[in-house]
Amino acid sequence: MAMTKIYTVSQVTFFLKNLIEKEPELQSLWISGEISNFTLHSSGHMYFTLKDQSSRLRCVMFRGENKWLKFQPHDGLEVIVFGRIAIYPKNGEYQLYVELMEAAGLGSLYLAFEQLKNRLAEEGLFDPAKKRPLPKLPRKIGVITSPTGAAVQDIIRILHRRHPRVDILLIPAQVQGETAPESLIEAINLAGRLTKLDLLIIGRGGGSAEELWAFNNEGVARAMAACPIPTISAVGHESDFTIADLVADLRAPTPSGAAELAVPEVKEIRKKINMMMDNLKSSCLRLIERKQAQIFRLKTHPALTQPERLLLSRRQQVDEAKEELIRLINRLFEEKRKTLLVEMGKLDALSPLSTLARGYSICWKDKDGAFLRDAREINPGEKVTVVLNHGQLLCTVEETREEVIA
Repeated sequence: MAMTKIYTVSQVTFFLKNLIEKEPELQSLWISGEISNFTLHSSGHMYFTLKDQSSRLRCVMFRGENKWLKFQPHDGLEVIVFGRIAIYPKNGEYQLYVELMEAAGLGSLYLAFEQLKNRLAEEGLFDPAKKRPLPKLPRKIGVITSPTGAAVQDIIRILHRRHPRVDILLIPAQVQGETAPESLIEAINLAGRLTKLDLLIIGRGGGSAEELWAFNNEGVARAMAACPIPTISAVGHESDFTIADLVADLRAPTPSGAAELAVPEVKEIRKKINMMMDNLKSSCLRLIERKQAQIFRLKTHPALTQPERLLLSRRQQVDEAKEELIRLINRLFEEKRKTLLVEMGKLDALSPLSTLARGYSICWKDKDGAFLRDAREINPGEKVTVVLNHGQLLCTVEETREEVIA
C-alpha cells in the first residue's frame, strides 16, 4: 500500500496562495460592494469588508494607497475598488488588497466635497455672521493666483481700468496639481502677515473639477478663515462652486467679477461726488433762504419794533391774574369760614356749658373731687360743690333720696 503524503497547514496555505497569485484574473480586478466594519488603524492602514446581498470579502488598503483618497470611507458607502486577491498566510484567509477606490453613484470628488463641506459647516466656518465687510475704497489689493494664467491678467486689467491708482500685489501660487494646496496655504499665510493689504483676491480661471480641486482643500479653507484680511474668492466660472467660495467673505463668479467687486469705478465715484456736491449746494441754499425768512420775520415782530406794547400787554395780564387770585382767595376763605361755623355749632352742642345754660348743673364731692351721677354715691353730712350756669354753690348734704324725677 502506497504511503499517503501529509501536508502541513502552511504548505496548503502557500500552495493556495501561489495558485491565486498566478491567476491573472485575480491580480487585476474591479469589485463593487458596500463597505462594512470599516476601521482606520493608527498605522494609517484601512481595514474593512465589502459585501453584497449574499457574500462578504475582507479588504485592506494600505496607507501608501489610501493617502490619495479624496473622500473618507465609512460604513454603508457603496464603492468600486481595484486591487488583487491574495491569501494572508497568518490567518489562511483570502482578502482583497485595494489599490484604488471610487465612490459609486455620486463620484469620489463630489462625495469628498460634501463630506468636507458638512464638517466645516458644523464648525461654523461658513457662518454669515463671520463674514467681514469689504473696504469701500481699498488702496492695496493682494492677488493670489498663478502668475502665468489668464486670470491674473484679467484681474489687473479690470482693477486698473476701474481705479488706476490702486496698488496691486501679486502673490504667486500654484492653483492646480498635488502641491497646489500647500502653495496656496503658504501664499495666504504670507498675505495675512502683510499689514498694509486692504483686500485679498484668491482664485484662478476655469477648469475641470480635478483642476479646481486645490480650492476644496481643508487646509486652504482653514487658512482663508484665519486670514485677517477680507477675502474675495474667484475660482473658475459662475457655475463652479468650491469650499473656498463658502469660506471667503465674498464669492465672485469669475476672476473678472472679483476685480469689479473689489473696487468701485472712478468715473462712478466722481459722478456720485458731483451729484452729492450739487445736492449739498441745493440744501445749503434752501437752508439759507429759510433762515433769511426767519430773520425777516423776527425783525418785523412787534416785540422788537414796539416793545412797549408787549410790556403793557404783560402788565394787563399781571393785573388780571392778581384780581383772579384775590377772588380765589376770598372764595376759599368764605368756604373755610362756613365750614368752621358748622364745626363750631357741632362742638357747642356737645359742650357742658351749653348744658348748664339750659338749667342743668354739675355736682362733685369736695372730699375727692369725684363727679356725682347717683345719690347713692354720697352720704348725709358730706360737702359738695354745685356748678351752675352762673356761679357755684357750696352745700352740705342733709338727706339723700333715690326717687327719680319723672
